[in-house]
Amino acid sequence: MAIQLGDVAPDFVQETTEGPIHFHEWIGDSWVVLFSHPKDFTPVCTTELGAVARLKPEFDKRNVKVIGLSVDPVEDHRGWAKDIEETQGVALNFPLIADADRKVATLYGMIHPNADDTFTVRSVFIIGPDKKVKLMLTYPASTGRNFAEILRVIDSLQLTANYKVATPADWKDGEDCIVLPSLSNEEADKLFPKGYRALKPYLRLTPQPNK
Repeated sequence: MAIQLGDVAPDFVQETTEGPIHFHEWIGDSWVVLFSHPKDFTPVCTTELGAVARLKPEFDKRNVKVIGLSVDPVEDHRGWAKDIEETQGVALNFPLIADADRKVATLYGMIHPNADDTFTVRSVFIIGPDKKVKLMLTYPASTGRNFAEILRVIDSLQLTANYKVATPADWKDGEDCIVLPSLSNEEADKLFPKGYRALKPYLRLTPQPNK
């Protein structure tokens, strides 16, 4: 059965470039980005892993662990890591799952047979400290991901987990948020001391509450 938002992320034990991990134990009390790659030694993936390695301080700042996956063995991953450092100017600084038996790819539905019956698509799963899936994105093998967007989504997920707000289209950290329509004006007055603007009864904007 396909994974859906709010499901507990499937647990697994698998080899990685940093040794075997038990996924739920590895998550601990962190957020996680799990993202898959079609194959080692491929050009788009090489640029993506370099991009995430450069952004690791941004993920760390948000209490987010990142972990990649490819359906090749650890030895190939280690050889590929050298290419990543050489071509992208940054060393791999997070684990890469060696899913040679396709165990994790199958658990997470990362192989889409009509696209390719052997390799994983570019899946992204954001998982919360409660081990539940908060976001899923799927890209074709030919399209590299926008990791600035993934950081933006994490900012929204972490904000909306703690405050009764939603974030509007194209929102970025520091911008106004939407007061949840389920709140009455009286409740909103108490929860948002900075006030809010009602464009419509169902559309009320308030300054970001944790700023």
